[in-house]
Amino acid sequence: MSGMQTILLVDDEQRMLDLVELFLTPHEYKCIKVTNGNEAIKILESEKVQLILLDVMMPEMDGWEVCKQIREFSNVPIIMLTARSDKEDLVKGLNIGADDYISKPFNEKELVARVNAVLRRFPQDKEEQNMIKFNSFQLDQETYSLHYLDLTVQLTLKEFNLLKAMISRPTKTFTREELMSAAWEYETDTDIRTIDSHIRNLRDKLGKAGLPTNDFLKTVWGIGYKWS
Repeated sequence: MSGMQTILLVDDEQRMLDLVELFLTPHEYKCIKVTNGNEAIKILESEKVQLILLDVMMPEMDGWEVCKQIREFSNVPIIMLTARSDKEDLVKGLNIGADDYISKPFNEKELVARVNAVLRRFPQDKEEQNMIKFNSFQLDQETYSLHYLDLTVQLTLKEFNLLKAMISRPTKTFTREELMSAAWEYETDTDIRTIDSHIRNLRDKLGKAGLPTNDFLKTVWGIGYKWS
């Protein structure tokens, strides 16, 4: 994952904030430390944060309340820090939108493992925005490539545009005309049948890479093609 990730630490005990920062900094995480929920909410409105570590037991506004308020405007992952291993507490946290919890006291290994695990479940937004997903397929709009399970296929711009049209509306049958306008993006006097040769090449390319193309890229006789 590129770039340093920012973690917001919310705890009314400065000592705890410093300890957590000490654990996380060697692992390439940048920490922002605040001592109450209101400050945390202000930070979230102005800073890009990848994860929040939020203490449950705080005066004024407790962690549950902070979590609730954050969930009203953000789905940033939240790990609750709880001093009690009371099961009801934990269920309550997960019900109001926390993603995980850690019971105090915890050690560095445990904290880092939890943080890594939660961040793995939440790919970073920038990468997300560049991906068009359908089932196990991902089209990467930055690199014009198709990912399927652990296979990657590099596409030409026209192949990419054809796939993008079909994967964005799976199970729709596209006429050749519709695919022409998707792939060429401007009026063209290219013969409509060139779509067939592009689709043929695309099938070959995906097949060679090990994708079971015939299961996905289907010809609908008399009409055109669909991805299903």
